[in-house]
Amino acid sequence: MKLYNTPMPAPNPRRVRIFLAEKGVSVPLVDVALQKGEHKAPEHVARNSLGQTPVLELDDGTCLSETVAICRYLERLHPKPAMFGRSALEEAQVEMWVRRVEFQLMGPAGNFWRHAHPFTARVVNPQYKDFGEANRGAYERALMWLDGELAGRDFVAGEVFTMADICALSTVDFADWIGLKVPEAAVNLRAWHARVSERPSAGA
Repeated sequence: MKLYNTPMPAPNPRRVRIFLAEKGVSVPLVDVALQKGEHKAPEHVARNSLGQTPVLELDDGTCLSETVAICRYLERLHPKPAMFGRSALEEAQVEMWVRRVEFQLMGPAGNFWRHAHPFTARVVNPQYKDFGEANRGAYERALMWLDGELAGRDFVAGEVFTMADICALSTVDFADWIGLKVPEAAVNLRAWHARVSERPSAGA
């Protein structure tokens, strides 16, 4: 296997790297430089028709994309520690929180990145800057909602670190990099962020 990867600050490849680090599994990385357009090169589009990273290429040449799908495949190969829940209820809770993070946090952060950030101005045409900036408030409201949900628990989906935490950490860190900061008032979220950032996998 090999993982077609893009280094920090790209959030999606980082999710898979964190997941692998939590599993203690090593997969060779092949870096794809987005700034050079390597993700749109014909050889990469042949692996993922959307021209995105990450892509996990299996030994037989089969290619998987989309971070959660890649991690679910790896979970079946390496079930311990369980990152998608240890029971039917936990699996459902992790799935619920992954979806919530995707829609409530990554949605507005991604819209801000595409439509309001100068780095993307040369590739997103047209940019709708007013729409992009409007997502700043939506993202902050989502953070404050998550802050309330984290009251009294250590991790996003419950009592253990899961894929939901990986999705949230990669989103919050990427959003910070593009200028969307965690409000000072979000004390539960800040405490969670400090906890999960101390895990060795966070440096993956």
